[in-house]
Amino acid sequence: MAVPKPTKRTLSIGALLFAVAGLVAYWQRDAIIGWLRPNSQNQTIFLSGNIEAHQSVLGFKTVQSRIVELPFNEGQWVKAGTLLSRLDDSDYRQQVAISKTTLEVQKRQLATAEQNCAAAQKLLESDAADLELAKLEFTRADDLMKKDAGTVEARDLTRAALKKANAGIERDEALAQAAERQIELAKANILNAEEALKLAKIVLDYTVLMAPFDGVITVRQAELGEIMVPGTPVLTLADVDHIWLRAYINETDIGKIRLDQAATVKTDTYPGKSCVSMRRLMPALSARTSICSAPPRGLPRYFGERSILQSSVTR
Repeated sequence: MAVPKPTKRTLSIGALLFAVAGLVAYWQRDAIIGWLRPNSQNQTIFLSGNIEAHQSVLGFKTVQSRIVELPFNEGQWVKAGTLLSRLDDSDYRQQVAISKTTLEVQKRQLATAEQNCAAAQKLLESDAADLELAKLEFTRADDLMKKDAGTVEARDLTRAALKKANAGIERDEALAQAAERQIELAKANILNAEEALKLAKIVLDYTVLMAPFDGVITVRQAELGEIMVPGTPVLTLADVDHIWLRAYINETDIGKIRLDQAATVKTDTYPGKSCVSMRRLMPALSARTSICSAPPRGLPRYFGERSILQSSVTR
């Protein structure tokens, strides 16, 4: 029985299936290795590390004044939004009051400009009526002059009155335009005063330092009565809900770990408790183990700063 030769299409489909199988095997290599070497999933690495927390150094922005309130000491637990410190804000409150007064003055100037504009419009309407009358009188005097029933003096007087009325109209139009520009300027001044008031209130809010998140005060760099300048540290707040373990892997154990590999961290301090973590490889053949979630249920909200722990990492 003759065996049919494979066609180019069959070979292409076979090569495509082989490539897809290779990609699947690459992405599922952890599961395949675990199936081929079941004992590799239960290896333990003993190491020393430091349990640390993400810390924020807090200070005042923009403002410079004296500390009048500093209610917390090192080691105390605070909730997000709690008042941590407050500066003497008398100067900044005065600036807010000045900005409010400036805004009121600009509003009154706008009202005055609108009244001047309305008056200019009324004057323009009055002079427009005078212009119409001057045109009629000049036309009448000119007709009488042509019929030899009028005098040259009367016609000249009406001509002068007509020119004066035209000049008055031009003046009134210029005054009306100036009054409209004054209204626009007053509105711009009001907008500027409103923004200045907003800025003054923002700067006033900078005299109060609030806790950005729940945490523990680890360092108190300032004391009551000190003059603080912008950017000077006041307190250091640690976010103990997101702690992590810094651990350095021995060179002989580097081959046992991989980037983005999940691990379970156990410490001798709390037997029976564990945290699921993700590890990030760092330079110099070391690895930092980061705990990406809160401490296990039952652990106190406390961390030992720079404390050396005998830990185990189970793959």
